[in-house]
Amino acid sequence: MIGIIGKKVGMTQIFNDEGQQIPCTVVEAPPNPVLQVTDPATAGIAQVQLGYGVLRVRRESGKGERDPKGRRASRAAIGHAAKAGLAAPPLVLRSIRLDDAPGKNPEIPVLKVGDTVGIGIFAVGDAVKVTGTSKGRGFQGVVKRHSFGGGPNTHGNTKHRRPGSIGPGTDPSRVIKGKRMPGHYGAEQHTQTHLRVERVDLERHLLYIRGAVAGPKNGLVVVRKQQ
Repeated sequence: MIGIIGKKVGMTQIFNDEGQQIPCTVVEAPPNPVLQVTDPATAGIAQVQLGYGVLRVRRESGKGERDPKGRRASRAAIGHAAKAGLAAPPLVLRSIRLDDAPGKNPEIPVLKVGDTVGIGIFAVGDAVKVTGTSKGRGFQGVVKRHSFGGGPNTHGNTKHRRPGSIGPGTDPSRVIKGKRMPGHYGAEQHTQTHLRVERVDLERHLLYIRGAVAGPKNGLVVVRKQQ
């Protein structure tokens, strides 16, 4: 089940041949280089490591030259990328399993280090699943985090958005694990399944997927085929 790494550009709408309005998420996915291929005979699974973007590297030592600011690639990352014929290591690396449909005997594509994977692997009508990181909303209460109803607004009530009692005092005399409480909300990995590819723009490397996917604009997403 091959996939590709891309960037969520935003949402738009398109119209099909029947004149129906379809909300779509636009994903920009330039060709991803293959940096590593795992042999299922030795590791037990078939997977490939794809790259996205370009990471800064140190300049060659010279008089009057300064290294670029920010994060720079390590020598190990540069050497790993050089095996795939890349001058600079990718900004993001993701491993995608090719046999994640047990019992269905999926067709495992033949890939080798140095190949590239583009959006041409998708076609209009394909079912895909998209993995992204949801927007972070910081520390939130139970009303926003868990959709609690809250207390009454009148009749002397002073606990409008509080969670109320969180457990009995005698038995078991503790708070049960997994109790829905205030806390950090969002910034979690989420996979949306059973989405449909509506349009494939090979020239601009754009993929139009029906519906919404997790993450903000310019957020990193992984689009995989779904059987």
